[in-house]
Amino acid sequence: MRTLEEWNTFGQGKLPGLIGIRVTRVAAGVLEAELPLRPELLAPNGFLHAATVVALADTTCGYGTIDNLPEGATSFTTIELKSNFLGTAREGLVACTATLTHGGRTTQIWDATVRDAATGKTIALFRCTQLILYPR
Repeated sequence: MRTLEEWNTFGQGKLPGLIGIRVTRVAAGVLEAELPLRPELLAPNGFLHAATVVALADTTCGYGTIDNLPEGATSFTTIELKSNFLGTAREGLVACTATLTHGGRTTQIWDATVRDAATGKTIALFRCTQLILYPR
């Protein structure tokens, strides 16, 4: 199990680090992260870009998958994802909580909720299926 500091350096030089995702909590079957908003993460209309929300949710679920890999597994890949957008934000901090719904030997299913950290308002509900990878 990685420390918060290790998780927060894990994505440096990759998309999670580029957009500023920070892991805030790791527990069995749960991972939480946050993302400070800035103009570059918004759509041209001034609202939070859907791709930003998906990147936060998918990263949070992906890190959770890594933290919960079955014995002998080496990695994973996302094979399906779905988002329902219920709100938006223009500034501040968005937070994501990802929860392991199914932890099988070959697949994991994660649910995530993205919220405005200040108001608690739900921005999106997210679900993904992860294919667990083993050495050949």
